[in-house]
Amino acid sequence: MTTDRLCVNMFFSHASSKILRTSIHRHGAAVLRSANFTTKETIDIKKCDVHLLDEAPATSVLVAREDALQYYRSMQTMRSLALKARELHKQNIIRGPCHLYTGQEACAVGIEAAITDTDRLITAYRSHGFTFTRGGSLKEIIAEMAGRRTGISKGRGGPMHMFTKNFHGGYAIVGSQVSLGAGLALALKYRNTDDLSVCVYGDGAANQGQVAETMNMAALWKLPVIFACENNGYAKGTSVGRCTVNTDFYKRGDVIPGLRVDGMDVLSVREATRFASDHCRSGKVSFLFNKMEHLSLCRFISTCPFLVSQGPIIMELQTYRFFGHAIGDTEHKYRTADEVDKIRKERDPISLLEGHLIRNNMANMEELREINEKSVTDVEEASQFAIQSPEPLVEELCNYIYCNNPPLNIRGINPWTKLKSSM
Repeated sequence: MTTDRLCVNMFFSHASSKILRTSIHRHGAAVLRSANFTTKETIDIKKCDVHLLDEAPATSVLVAREDALQYYRSMQTMRSLALKARELHKQNIIRGPCHLYTGQEACAVGIEAAITDTDRLITAYRSHGFTFTRGGSLKEIIAEMAGRRTGISKGRGGPMHMFTKNFHGGYAIVGSQVSLGAGLALALKYRNTDDLSVCVYGDGAANQGQVAETMNMAALWKLPVIFACENNGYAKGTSVGRCTVNTDFYKRGDVIPGLRVDGMDVLSVREATRFASDHCRSGKVSFLFNKMEHLSLCRFISTCPFLVSQGPIIMELQTYRFFGHAIGDTEHKYRTADEVDKIRKERDPISLLEGHLIRNNMANMEELREINEKSVTDVEEASQFAIQSPEPLVEELCNYIYCNNPPLNIRGINPWTKLKSSM
């Protein structure tokens, strides 16, 4: 069976019910309980590997039923969104490179569960999941993927470049977001806030020179940044072992502390991110010094290390993508269908959370099915909204080039095409 057919069989039409039937087989009668749900439960998670840390995240975490259901709801919605995007791409409604987040949902949901709304986050081009967890609506996201005026970037970003409040987008230049993420952390520290920056990148980007340069500066200046490496095992079509000598990405910052986390378990990601954020926020400069002159403040801080934040931390999330690097990728040339199928059956992040919920009597089959069905319905409604939305006007193409700037004459793609910016 080809990888493409395997994906369709696994995820479309009756995907959710298949997962739930599997849960019944694995977890028995506990699936069918409906009354007296457990409202809170302590759940064991996989131990993290640590680098230059005296402590590690807990291996038993307290989880509230409502929180767990919200994580499940978010991951199912992201899964449905990706599958719909794949369908729309094949219909040429979504065009250009489109990188699906299927299989990596626990990373975005777990990180978001452990940071605040005012923290900053930046990632690469596989950005749909983070756009959703950071507050983007399904309608805005799918409309943007289809290049419509109602999209979250007004149709200018397409499937890769999305932005919303405190989410600084997806970037196509490999590794570029790492430098920008550290810049966000520098701005937060300069403003003396208690916020931090989460900078998400892939295992392929970890070998970029600017990543090493950025980590050096972040450590030197003790910036409040979490470097979150989503290690899905492949840099496009090249396996980690073929392109990287040191595959311990959580140790790649040398003097920067690090964690290696099970990126397929949303609870493990949440707990590790809480640990990492506590590390970054500890020891911040007191608000007392806000009114000091900048030069005096810098000199004072340099002589008082205890007033400076702990600085950056690296968090390697061991995850896996169930589809190719991008839609249309010939993934059968670098990995087998059996490999994908095995990981999907054993480590699907939605199935893992489902197991936690059912074993601990925090949900039942009917409730989870309703969540699954609603996620499909919501995505379908959003896709119809996107399809019916207009494309951007040519007259608006050059808007937003500069902020608060008078109108400019802009040269088009050839000398005789003249455009004008109006914002």
